[in-house]
Parts: sequence; C-alpha cells; structure tokens
Amino acid sequence: MFAIIAAIVVMFGLSLARVPVVFSLVIGAVTGGLLAGLGLHGTMEAFNNGLGGGAKIALAYGVLGAFALALARSGLPDLLAYKLITTLKGDSNVKAQNKVKLLIYVTLVLAAISSQNLIPVHIAFIPVLIPPLLAVFNHLHLDRRAVVCLLTFGLCATYMLIPVGFGAIFLNDVLGQNINTFGKPYGFQITYDQIPKAMMIPVSGMFLGLLVAVFISYRKPRYYADIPIEGTTQRISGEVSEDKNTQPQIAKFTLYMAAIAVISTLIVQLYSDSMILAGLIGVAILSFAGIFKWKEADDVIITGMRMMALVGFIMIAAQGFASVIEATNQVPALVEASVHWIGNSKGLAAFLMLLVGLLITLGIGSSFSTVPILAIIYVPLCIQFGFSPSATIALIGTAAALGDAGSPASDSTLGPTAGLNMDGQHDHMKDSVIPTFLHFNIPLMIFGWIAAMVL
Repeated sequence: MFAIIAAIVVMFGLSLARVPVVFSLVIGAVTGGLLAGLGLHGTMEAFNNGLGGGAKIALAYGVLGAFALALARSGLPDLLAYKLITTLKGDSNVKAQNKVKLLIYVTLVLAAISSQNLIPVHIAFIPVLIPPLLAVFNHLHLDRRAVVCLLTFGLCATYMLIPVGFGAIFLNDVLGQNINTFGKPYGFQITYDQIPKAMMIPVSGMFLGLLVAVFISYRKPRYYADIPIEGTTQRISGEVSEDKNTQPQIAKFTLYMAAIAVISTLIVQLYSDSMILAGLIGVAILSFAGIFKWKEADDVIITGMRMMALVGFIMIAAQGFASVIEATNQVPALVEASVHWIGNSKGLAAFLMLLVGLLITLGIGSSFSTVPILAIIYVPLCIQFGFSPSATIALIGTAAALGDAGSPASDSTLGPTAGLNMDGQHDHMKDSVIPTFLHFNIPLMIFGWIAAMVL
C-alpha cells in the first residue's frame, strides 16, 4: 500500500508547490506505478487506459466554454450589469441603500446559480458582470469578502445539488459513475436519484456558512478607494454615473435569439442527457442568429473552449492517475490496514476521509477532478465500515467539493478574485480564499460528517 500513499503524497506536494496540476498527476502516477513494480511501460499503459474515462467530461466543458463566449457576444451580461448599476441612482437614503444591497446579493447569487445550469457559462460571467458593479459596491461600502462568498456559494452549491448543467456532469457523470465503477467488484451500486438527496445535508451547511458571512462576519461597511476602471460606469461626485450613452445597445432580435438559445440548450440537455449536444445546439442558434459572424465562428469556439481547457485536461489526467492506482492492486491492502488502524469507529473513519479529501482537493483545486482519485479508495473503505449508499455519496461528494470551496487553485475562488480585483483592492488569499475556507469548508466538514452518520 506504500505505492498508493507515495503517489498521493507526491501529487499533493507538487500541487501545493504550484507545479501545474496535470504534471503533478502524471508524476504522482509514475511514482506510484514504479514503486508498485509495474515498471515504466506498465505504468504508462495503465495511465493511458484510464484517460478515456475523462474525455466525455472534458469535451462537455469545452463545448460549454464555447457557448459561454458566444452568449457573452450577445451583450446580455453587459445589459444586466447596466440595469443593476442604474438601480442605485445615487440615492443616499439608508433604507434605499439597504434595499439595493439586498437586490445586489440576490442578483449575484442568482447569476452564480444560473451559470451552473440555466445559462451554463460557469465563471465566464464574472469578468463581464462584476467590474462595472465595483463603483456601486464602493458607493454602498460593501465588503467584497461577502461578495466572494455569495459567488462561490452559487458556483459550488449548485452543481453539488442540482443535476442540471454542470450539476449533471458532477453528480451523474463524475460522482455517480465513479462510485458505480469502483463499487462494481464489490456488488455495490447506487442510483442517480439518490445523489441529490444525499448531498442535501452538506449543501445546507454551506448555506448556513453563507448566512454567517453575509449577515455577521462581513456585515459592517468596508471602505475602498474609487479607482477608475476603463470601460465601466464610474462614480462621479459621490454618485453613480447614469449617462444614457453608456447603456449597451442590443437589438430586440438579439435578445430574443439569446433567450431561445438558452431555453433550447436547457431543453436539449434535459431530453438527451448530453451537455455536449446541448452546448452545440446553443452555439449553432447564436451563430445562425448572426450574434457572431460565420467567419468568426472558429475564433469564438476555440477561444471559448480554451477557457475551460485546463479543467478538462485535469479531469482526463485524474482518470489516468486513478487507473494507475487501481493497477497497483494495493487498494485492498490499504483499505484493510485503514480498517485495522481506525478500529470500529465509523465516526472517526468519516472524519478522516473528509480530512484527507480536504488535503487532496486543496492541492488540486477541482472537485470534478478529484472524485476518481477519492472514489477508488473511499468506495471499498465505505463498504468495509458499513456506510450506506447515501452516506458513501455524501462522504465522497463532500470530500471532493471541499477543494472547490476554499482552494487557492480553484476556479470558484480565482474567478471572483479576477472580477473583484480589477481595481487592485482585493487580495486573493486574504479576501477570497480565507473567507471561503472559513465559511464553507468548515461547515462542509461538519455537515458532511453528520450526513455520513445519519444517512
């Protein structure tokens, strides 16, 4: 079992040392394979055999990236930002400002939630929506750490609970498929309708953390300097500019076609259960509507796919890593040793699985990519300790999501930082990573453990 431990430690250590995660996974897999006696040829053969498992997910991500960029060309995100900005109207009345704060909070959460399923653009909406709103945030003295928590909650909690869009990829294609794959030799199988129910308790922990962040931790005013940002509505003489010339000019036909593209994408995905086909339909409708010229199609699609390419490659490499771990044939020995060391305490077993999952996912920064690594060890471990199928889902799903919710390398923290730091007043570690770690990772650990014990 030493080979498995060494592979994970090497992969985790290199990831924390800021070595690209794909390289970390490959080097970790080679280390584990060589120590297990597979040899270089046998290790790479096992690694290559596992790559196909991540191809479908990676392609789905790439297609959604293309759809996100094509949708951004329609001008919908710019129009939403403008409407929210003009709502403030420079009103200094405290009651009116509190209403605007609530409107902003609700809008940001809904935008983040919609980016995972209804309009599956992931973090692509943040650099479009957030920078124009910084002037409003400054005027209201909003603490941007609360904004980070709102965005990260919408990005993470949605795919953990709702099996539509990216949620369908995570809950069904990644979590469910890997649990069934590695549980099959033990006669252990789950149904996909069990997954959202099992994840309800961990997600409720995140929601509690969000409430604490918004209404307790970051409720007090925080003051920022008014630093001009090119291309955004700015604060002028203590008020927000409402120059009519700054309003995005979007034809009604464009708005209608963008709406049709969004609805069609959702319907196709629900009917065909394929994000790849749904994304292609959305891009095709936007293209035929003239939102971008046909000669620009290659540039739009390639640029959009490049946006999501890194996550896709990490997913593919993670499947290869898991394949090497399986080929070592040391998983049963590791499980047996773990059971012997832990004893009969299911509570301690659940806590240690969540803790190890936290460490691994913090290094990689992607819950989607870490599920194969965790599932290959955790599924047999859960079976040995007698956890139910629902408890197994909650443990593995929560352990994977811990990295997305509070990792320096996660796009769920990097995305909000990119938007909020356009004026150089938002630090990634202090203002994004630490707040999300405290308000989401700790509740996830607690409520994930509760779910494992009660389900």
